[in-house]
Formats: sequence, structure tokens, C-alpha cells
Amino acid sequence: MTTPVVLVVADFLVARQNEWNPGLGAVLYRPNDGVSPALAAEVEVVVSAGDLSNTLVDALPKLKLVACFSTGYAGIDTAHLHKRGIRLTTAAGINAHDVADHALALLLSLWHRVAAGDQAVRNGSWRTPVLQRPSLRGRRAGVVGLGRIGTAIAMRLASHELDVRWWGPHDKEGCQFLRASSLHALAQWSDILVIASRASGENRHQIDSAVLAALGPQGVIVNVSRGMLIDEAALVAALREGRLGGAALDVFDQEPASPAQWAELPNLLLTPHIAGYTQEAGKDMFGQLRENLRRYFAGEPLLSPLEIQ
Repeated sequence: MTTPVVLVVADFLVARQNEWNPGLGAVLYRPNDGVSPALAAEVEVVVSAGDLSNTLVDALPKLKLVACFSTGYAGIDTAHLHKRGIRLTTAAGINAHDVADHALALLLSLWHRVAAGDQAVRNGSWRTPVLQRPSLRGRRAGVVGLGRIGTAIAMRLASHELDVRWWGPHDKEGCQFLRASSLHALAQWSDILVIASRASGENRHQIDSAVLAALGPQGVIVNVSRGMLIDEAALVAALREGRLGGAALDVFDQEPASPAQWAELPNLLLTPHIAGYTQEAGKDMFGQLRENLRRYFAGEPLLSPLEIQ
């Protein structure tokens, strides 16, 4: 029996295929090389790290499944897949708790000026440059997007005695948190705005200058979803001009992020897209990818199919 072939569009997935490959023939796709007619006629599955061009999709007439290693899939045109009847699986649900933990770590570190305090002790200035901070308890925290990650964030915020509300395009039946009438209304109400919404084309720059203005000069924003959701030029200007109180970012529109873009901005805390990057989550993401592939080729129901349209 011929071994099924999967086309892989990320170098690191080829290098670590012993962690996800259930005995398939893995072929690395390089854009400059294209896909031979013989290979194109054979491939039913593409393995991706969250990005996939429509050009490659169109070059694979038998493509039936895109198996995504990551939870994010902003670089995949889901509408294009839907037109072809191609299914999509992701690592959905694997690391929601880790991402939520990191969102709180960013917020607490920024709000309590942990980095400034650490530096003051190390350089001998003690408390001199560290301003007395306001208490976090009783503040208003808005969560944009109440999926798995957003819900986990909201629960953690509530446990810190914050008043929590949220906004998303669809109501959640039985949700314990109040839903704002709009994103702008949520930003106006909030002292803290945490971004956990789905990264998709229609959500690009949903956090724009108007939302930042509504959040205001005392407001703080935290982003652990995708950098594309924030208009970074508007964010930089708001921080530099004192129209926003602070920002904590784990994700950026272009990654790796440019150090020059974020240099010398006040009240800013940055981490290099590590919110979901834990030892346990990495192992589980590889395991979920492996199981989705095994199930597809065994003709069994997929483990984590994404409903796309």
C-alpha cells in the first residue's frame, strides 16, 4: 500500500515531524520551487503553521484537508477553502489557559510597574523613579472576544475583583458577564481592555484610533490574540502623545517585531509571542495535529474541525 503524502508549509514542522507524523510521507513546500504536477495530483492534505496561500490551494486539485499546528489561522483564507469544500483543523483549546495566564501576567506586571521596580532595585535608585500606583481592585476590565481564551481571561480578571464585561459579534447564552452594546461602548466603559478576539480579515485593525480614544489617557490595553487586530501606528501615537495610559503586547503585526518601532515608548511592556508557548502546550499541539491526521486517513471523525464559511 502506498504511503499517503502530506505537503508541509513550515520548515520547523518538517524538522520535528517525529512529534506529529503518524507514518506519512512529508514533503516540504518551498514557494520558489512550486509543486510538480505529479505531487499536486497526489496531495490531499496540507500541514500548516497558520499560513497558506490561495495560490498553493489552487495548485492542489485533490486537497481535502488543511491541518493546522497552531490555534491561529489568520494567514489562511477560510472562505477560499470553503468554496472548495476543504476542511480545516487547528489546535483549538490546547493552550487557552496558558494564554489567559499570560494575559494576566502582562496586565499585573504593567499595572504594578514590576519592570520599573526591578530596574530601580538593580540600579540602586530604589523607589525614587517608581511612582505610587493605583490599586487594581474594583477597576473595570473589558474583554474583546469571549471564546475559550476570552472566557478564561474573564474568569481570571473576576478572581482579581475586577468588574468584567465583554463584547463580541454574537451573544453568549448563559454567560455570567454582561455584553456591551458595541466595541466602542466597551472601550468607553473600561479601564483595561484585553484583546482575545478571533484573528480574521474582517477583524483587522478593529482596535483603531477611535477605540483607543474611547479607552482614554488612563486606559490600558493588553493584546494576546494577534497583532493585526490593533492599528499599531495609532497605538504608538497614542502612547507617545499620552492619549493612552499603557499597553502590554505579546503579539505584533509583523513578527519578529521591529525594536525601533517600540523604542522609548512610555508605559509599554512587550513579550515575543510566547503566551501559549509552554512546554506542555507545545507537546499537546503536536499531539492534536498527529491525531487529526491519523483520523483523516483512517476515515474517522476529525478531532478539532473548524466550522468555516
